[in-house]
Amino acid sequence: MEKRPVLEHLPAPSDGSWVMLNRRLEEGIPFQWHHHPEFELTLTLNSRGQRFVGDHVAAYDHGDLVLVGPNLPHTWSSRERIRSEQPHIALVFWFDQAWIHSLVDNTVEFRPIKCMLDRALTGLAFQPSLGRSLIDDFESVFTKAPSQRLFALLDILLRIASADQDQPLSSIVPQPDPTGRLRIDRVLYHLHQNYRHSISMQNLADIAALSLSGLHRMFKKHTRTTVSEYLISLRIGEACARLSGTDEPIRFIADEVGYSTLANFNRQFRSLRGMTPREYRNSFRS
Repeated sequence: MEKRPVLEHLPAPSDGSWVMLNRRLEEGIPFQWHHHPEFELTLTLNSRGQRFVGDHVAAYDHGDLVLVGPNLPHTWSSRERIRSEQPHIALVFWFDQAWIHSLVDNTVEFRPIKCMLDRALTGLAFQPSLGRSLIDDFESVFTKAPSQRLFALLDILLRIASADQDQPLSSIVPQPDPTGRLRIDRVLYHLHQNYRHSISMQNLADIAALSLSGLHRMFKKHTRTTVSEYLISLRIGEACARLSGTDEPIRFIADEVGYSTLANFNRQFRSLRGMTPREYRNSFRS
């Protein structure tokens, strides 16, 4: 049976309206493709690896700060710890969409938070420098009384919403379709696990338990793109992370992300990023 993204059910604490987790992992952050109906704000520390949000792939580093919208599939997958003697750390806050909007929608002072939440439906990444500046604030939340935790959460959200820069992530807009959600989750999980290899459309259709035409209609409905375009975005996203974060040869990267010919890789990279892989790498070095 093809594994699908896990639908997480987060138990509400008896003394609060939202959920938090101080996650410390010695062995690394595993690839666990999942989604849930809550917003998720995650600050990742002492860790490097790949971040997957919808159809967006990017490298992450110490201070990675991301706000993920409701029902948007996502995961982190670590490669290494920055300080080997310390664990990978993920400080995570989850809060219900209706609940947070009930607090901020009619409060002028919280208007920046409302605007940020609207943009975050497809995921937002913030500057790592902002994440690093908020480490003490995140960690202190776990030591506060419930009422003070609430004020601390709103303060953190307001500070993030008032920051100068945020980066939109996925092109996927999650659709409220429970039956279709199960099918598309299975397909997305397979693509994220296997995009480095040859992908059979018939195999994807079998995973979704649909005809080929049904697969394409469902995929377009849920992701607003085609399977081929989604696959290209995953491959080029992984290539961008390797080009910016490693010294691996470009030909090697092309092969690792699923391209059998360098010419095809260069053509699709330029089409998606507006520059060659070499120019993209040099933009980080300069």
